[in-house]
Amino acid sequence: MIDETSKTPPGTDDGTPPQELTPAARRALQEAEARRHDYRRKEAALPREIGGRGGKEPGRYGDWEVKGLTSDF
Repeated sequence: MIDETSKTPPGTDDGTPPQELTPAARRALQEAEARRHDYRRKEAALPREIGGRGGKEPGRYGDWEVKGLTSDF
C-alpha cells in the first residue's frame, strides 16, 4: 500500500503553512490576473446579440457546436 498523503503539497490540507512564492511567481500571478481582468473588460464591452443562441461566441474556435454536434460555418 502506498501512502498517498505524502504527495500533498505543503499548505493545502495538512496544516503546514504555505510556501513563500518567489518574486517571479508572484509577478506571473499578477500578470495572469491582469490578463483575465482585461479579457473580461473587453468581453463586457462587446455588443449583446439579440435573439442569439446564448453562451460564449461559438465562432472563436471556427465552428458551431449545438447539443454536442459540431458544424463548420
